Amino acid sequence: MNKHAKIIAKNAAVVAGATLISRILGFVRDIIVAFALGAGLFADAFFVAFRIPNLLRRLFGEGSLTMAFIPVYSRTIEEEGEEAAQAMARSAMIWLVGILVAITVLVEILARPLTMAIAPGFIDNAEQFQVTIDLVRICFPYVIFICGVALCMGILNSRGHFLAPALAPVALNVALIGSALFGYFMGYNVAYCMAYGVLIGGAAQWFLQQPFLKKAGFSWRGPWAWRNKGVARMGLLMLPTVFGAAVYQLNILLGTLLASFLPVGSVSYLYYADRLVQFPLGVFGIAVSTAALPSLAKLAARNELEEYDKALSVSLGLTLFIALPAAAGLIGLAEPVIALLFERGAFTSEAVAATSQALVAYSVGLPFIALSRPLVAGFYALEDTKTPVKIAVACLIANVGLGVWLMQSMAHVGLALAVSLSSLLNFVLLHLFLTRKRRTRLLPAVSAVKTAVLSILIGWGAYMTGAWTPWCLFLIPVWVVVYIGMAFLLRQNEAKLFADMIKARIRRGKTSKGA
Repeated sequence: MNKHAKIIAKNAAVVAGATLISRILGFVRDIIVAFALGAGLFADAFFVAFRIPNLLRRLFGEGSLTMAFIPVYSRTIEEEGEEAAQAMARSAMIWLVGILVAITVLVEILARPLTMAIAPGFIDNAEQFQVTIDLVRICFPYVIFICGVALCMGILNSRGHFLAPALAPVALNVALIGSALFGYFMGYNVAYCMAYGVLIGGAAQWFLQQPFLKKAGFSWRGPWAWRNKGVARMGLLMLPTVFGAAVYQLNILLGTLLASFLPVGSVSYLYYADRLVQFPLGVFGIAVSTAALPSLAKLAARNELEEYDKALSVSLGLTLFIALPAAAGLIGLAEPVIALLFERGAFTSEAVAATSQALVAYSVGLPFIALSRPLVAGFYALEDTKTPVKIAVACLIANVGLGVWLMQSMAHVGLALAVSLSSLLNFVLLHLFLTRKRRTRLLPAVSAVKTAVLSILIGWGAYMTGAWTPWCLFLIPVWVVVYIGMAFLLRQNEAKLFADMIKARIRRGKTSKGA
């Protein structure tokens, strides 16, 4: 196993650990916000106001900006040196801040018509409408900070540092929790306090990155230029990635639209099921692709394409090693998990059954969604951002078509299954086109078969213990140990890589204690 594979696995572990902390803290945030803010007029106003900068974050900051920046930044270092790369990064930040400040000023001026466009139902309630306008104006500058954080993330990831960017969402969660509790206990309006908490969280995320940038040898002081060829190339690469992010958001919107034609409760069943699928996907699927992109970009920039192929193959194998048993476990324990988490109050046993059916249908596609992320990173590392977007558009059309067809006989479960089938299509097309581009097999076939067999056994075992509610859920760590142990017996490289990661962490821990 080459050194790049070990680097990717180590960095993926860092990202996954930090993301797990963020997700858990996000769950705590939801509980505290529900306690302090409730679900009334001000809550609705805050969530609508926060949705606007969040949408821009997803379109421009999260993924799109970083994925366009890292390959160009890595290539600039290789071809022109460190000073040119730093000048390119400074120039990119100047452009980014300039564009976002202009958009922010526009939003501050046009907050009223913008609120009318995104929440027309609020117009009839004058107080709610005005509060939403106020909160839009307070929240929106957050987008300047968070997109700046995305650029910092690109710089740090390119330099092999992943912890600070992965921990950035923790700062936002802490700020929102603190502002909600401050407003509640001090007797202030919680919605307004949380809106300012959004700004504080954005600034905190930005300042969290700065010591690590300095330690990595990067400085914001130095030459920059409005006309920088690296920034121009980054902009050209970024256009398709933004469009791809817009396609993803449109996919979600159209899925909700189709669900609205089904019986009452269908949207909720899909929402709760999707939240559970997103947990392993967000923690592990994103972690591997985030860790893989800088290594792949460096190898592509150096024209070390054989090493690129090996590194991408390991990323795919590791992703499948994690995602497939996670999917099997969710399928096997769908109903007990849903019942434990949600069956109380208005969430009846009928809702548990309907949601668990949706969870099974979504889980079928979880491995393919996870596998698609390293493949997309592979395309971006080669500075090909157009092919993944074309495939995403084709899969959007497939998702809608399958959804309309399957919902006729399977209701909300059909919509969830359509997402899984279109995710399978997305993976197949990405793998096919990248394999043709590289003229080599990327997914390790033997390892994939071993992983599939082990995952089926684990899923079957979990399903057989499903009747022991809630004790079956306490067996999940046991199934994890059994799975990894059997993988070792089958001599899977991914299991060995996982063990190496744990050993390296233990050694570092002992070294730090000795010091």
